[in-house]
Amino acid sequence: MSGGVDSSVAAARLRDAGHDVVGVTLHLWDYPEDPTARGRCCAPEDQHDARRVADALGIPHYTFDRRALFREQVVDPFVGAYLEGRTPSPCVDCNRTVKIRELLAIADRLGAARIATGHYARVGVEDGVPRLYRGRDAHKDQSYFLHMLDESVLGRLLLPLGDSTKEEVRAEALVRALPGATKGESQELCFVGAGSYGAFVGERAEGRVRPGPIVDAGGRVLGTHEGVHRFTVGQRKGLGVAVGNRAFVVGIDAPTGTVRLGDEQALLARAARLADPVFRSDVRWPIRAEVRVRARHEGAAATVGYERDADGAEVLVARFDEPVRAVAPGQVAVAYSGERVLGGATIVQAVA
Repeated sequence: MSGGVDSSVAAARLRDAGHDVVGVTLHLWDYPEDPTARGRCCAPEDQHDARRVADALGIPHYTFDRRALFREQVVDPFVGAYLEGRTPSPCVDCNRTVKIRELLAIADRLGAARIATGHYARVGVEDGVPRLYRGRDAHKDQSYFLHMLDESVLGRLLLPLGDSTKEEVRAEALVRALPGATKGESQELCFVGAGSYGAFVGERAEGRVRPGPIVDAGGRVLGTHEGVHRFTVGQRKGLGVAVGNRAFVVGIDAPTGTVRLGDEQALLARAARLADPVFRSDVRWPIRAEVRVRARHEGAAATVGYERDADGAEVLVARFDEPVRAVAPGQVAVAYSGERVLGGATIVQAVA
């Protein structure tokens, strides 16, 4: 329970359905002297909001300190990825290494058979096996962030909001008069304050900043920058140079500190090399799928399968039917068959 509308309504629905519900909040991050922190997922004040909701529902509530684990598994890798010229997916990492894993461990300690969250996604059973599906609300669907969960976890996971829209959940919170019913949406990235990602990373870079040249498609130096961590593939604003035409970041070479600019055409990729795949047990390669290359991507038709590279090594590749814009190394490609999540993998390289 984060103290927000979604997890509060999820808890209320579970209680009404007759479950013996225990509220759990994970203290993941602190926000000293940050007036924008309140209302963001996992802010310290939200622990108190979650307890108020639990009290209103008549259920017990516990807070567990997981700040060290969150820094180790989410924040430090986030900083490292940007310093290496990649664009990380911290919310995926958090669900993979902290939230779901810790909730399962805590559930075992408390003697709970199931865990539940306020994610907008669905779990269904197909041929006796639990499967993950998109949430009914296409604008709030969060199945992308849960793509890595295997059948053993899905079998214990309840997602009470999966068949609801955000508007329905908000209205229900108001009708129930739940504390925090009018609370605003949490920020997408909970641990970065009002400043930019670049500033956040720079403060924690510890001598690892890689400044260097900004070059055009022909290699001509257009200017210099103070660190590759301030750039991501597809970025158009805040480039720090005047080009005279619409220019985008199309490549980042962290070892040399080079940021390469190009036009929109240069952002298009026909394929993506993938690593660290996590797919469902019934997937048989190659597969036809709709692939989302970032959380807010609408998805693109693709064939995903293993191929041999120039060195003869076997690599997983997603080949798109039509070129896809801004395929960024470090992001996660998640594959869908209709409403069902097939799995995903980390993008290593965009292939023009």
